[in-house]
Amino acid sequence: MNAISPSHPPYPRRHYADGPFGQVHFQVLGKGVPLVLLHQAPMTSGQFDSGYAPLAERGLMAIGIDMLGFGMSDPAPGVPTVTDFAQVVPAVLDALGIERAALLGHHTGALAANEAAIAFPERITALILNGPLLVSSEDRAKFLAPGGMNDWEQGFRGQEHAAHLVQLFDIRDHMAAGSIGYDRLSDYVVQAMIGRGAFWHGHHAAYMYDQAERLPLITQPTLIFSNTGDEIYPHAEAAHGIRPDFAFAALEGGGVDIVDQQPEAWADIVAGFLNAVGVGALVKA
Repeated sequence: MNAISPSHPPYPRRHYADGPFGQVHFQVLGKGVPLVLLHQAPMTSGQFDSGYAPLAERGLMAIGIDMLGFGMSDPAPGVPTVTDFAQVVPAVLDALGIERAALLGHHTGALAANEAAIAFPERITALILNGPLLVSSEDRAKFLAPGGMNDWEQGFRGQEHAAHLVQLFDIRDHMAAGSIGYDRLSDYVVQAMIGRGAFWHGHHAAYMYDQAERLPLITQPTLIFSNTGDEIYPHAEAAHGIRPDFAFAALEGGGVDIVDQQPEAWADIVAGFLNAVGVGALVKA
């Protein structure tokens, strides 16, 4: 077996599980307390590339899942919902022989994590909502309106000289405000394009989900986690208003790419919360 170059961080090991809608791709790094990671849309488990090693160094087994239709995971039939995205979590835990695990989701992944915690309370013992999204009826109407974001995503197609890829690159570059290098921005574009499901499915599922209605149903110890530079940071504050009994943490600055922008500080918050709620007792079945 080839040795990993010391110039690179440890690489997660890639796996597949048989899920309710086909194969589910996931990757794992670390041998400690299991923590499942659900990514934002439209990306893959590669969103957490900069976070795997810091989490493993803090005693966690970081398990990044490609949600349905993203990355190398098979899509659900038809138009998926957040509830569909949540269904893959038990399949991955079963494949690893893990009875219970903590769960973190970011943006769209936070909605799927929210729903998985409700649907499978016996499998999820602690929850981190990293960037919750509280969609109002006005937000949903704007998203679905002619010429809105849903229309743009459903109409997204290949263009001459890969102009569509340049468009995605420029959007992510603008969002990162110079904080992310061009190589990583290029990787974001690749992650957005390699999904086996339709490009628009992730955000459509997110805007059809009412997280404000579902938050009261969570029973696990939960952290609402964000960063002040995230464009949906106010949603985290609003979510904490709905569940003031939940822990709350926010990093300063950053954006939607906080795992790349502040990986060590991000991992400190995650590990600190899990240690505080005692998930060190979680073990393999």
